[in-house]
Amino acid sequence: MAKVISIAISENFKGKMKNVNSAKVETGKGIIGDRHFTKNNEKKSQITLIEIENINHYNQSYNTSILAKDFRRNIITQNIKLNGLVGKDFFVGKVKLRAHDLCRPCKYLQDTLKQKNLIKEFLYKGGLRCEILTDGTIRIEDDIKY
Repeated sequence: MAKVISIAISENFKGKMKNVNSAKVETGKGIIGDRHFTKNNEKKSQITLIEIENINHYNQSYNTSILAKDFRRNIITQNIKLNGLVGKDFFVGKVKLRAHDLCRPCKYLQDTLKQKNLIKEFLYKGGLRCEILTDGTIRIEDDIKY
């Protein structure tokens, strides 16, 4: 079953990501305490997700051990192909989200992780950019349903 295996936030845009056990989210704003939390937030900038399987594959392929949180996505998932959710509503626990776009890796992330091939390898594997449709709390081990 698809589920949340990790949650990460950062208080500022270039700050380190920290793992948390749960994250309170507000409709139209984002994750409370995260760098992207703001009133009238862009729909595709409120919360991000990434598949642990893609992170593990990268680490195995390039003999690295980059932590999931260091990919700078909020929700790390397991057992779900996220790309197929673009344009759809789905639930993470009791929180309803809408997937708006693929989350493409950026040069900042590539440079921060000191990986020359990160942009190329994660172009279609970098996760989702989503809108929060209902207030609530997302927790580790929450099921993901669509």
